[in-house]
Amino acid sequence: MAESAEQVHARVLQHASDGRLPMPDLGEWDVFPWEVREGAVAPRALRPPEAERLREGEDPARPCSSCAGFDPERVVWEDEHWVLTHLGEPSGLPLVLMLHTREHLDMGDLDDDLASELGRITNRLVRIVGALDGIGRVHVNRWGDGGSHFHLWFFARTEGLASVLGSYAVEWDAILPPGPEDVWRADLHTVAVKLANWGGTARA
Repeated sequence: MAESAEQVHARVLQHASDGRLPMPDLGEWDVFPWEVREGAVAPRALRPPEAERLREGEDPARPCSSCAGFDPERVVWEDEHWVLTHLGEPSGLPLVLMLHTREHLDMGDLDDDLASELGRITNRLVRIVGALDGIGRVHVNRWGDGGSHFHLWFFARTEGLASVLGSYAVEWDAILPPGPEDVWRADLHTVAVKLANWGGTARA
């Protein structure tokens, strides 16, 4: 059972009595779109066009880490085509999961059978995670600019935490202090066991 909004808020106040947590590392990313200018938050200057960056698995200097093998300590569930992982430790949101293809494929490379499986697994995960106590919504996101091996993100946000809504939930995951590990592991176990009801093997 994920923490309640009240528990998360109390944990934040233990770190910052006014509720204002420090800027996470993502504020230093070159793609972070905001800066403080003349005392106000404003968009950063748009850089001029440049060649597309090679992704992990395309750049000879950065071989595909997924193809090198998934860390068994991070695997939540798996079957012959798919691997569901966590990030290795609790973060600001109750659960953050990633679904990967076993084979090195990009989103547009999925054949009809794999695409159908992706839809079914995604729907099941949203239902399973969304049914956990304390979860308000499950956001599903796909970005493909960092790694060329297919991966789909699942972000579960805390029910009733008014500031953490929509696409900004991803930023809040980096801002909020991590929740308790025992709660996080119990929720991972529930997700793994329930997903395995349709096949595959629970690992968490």
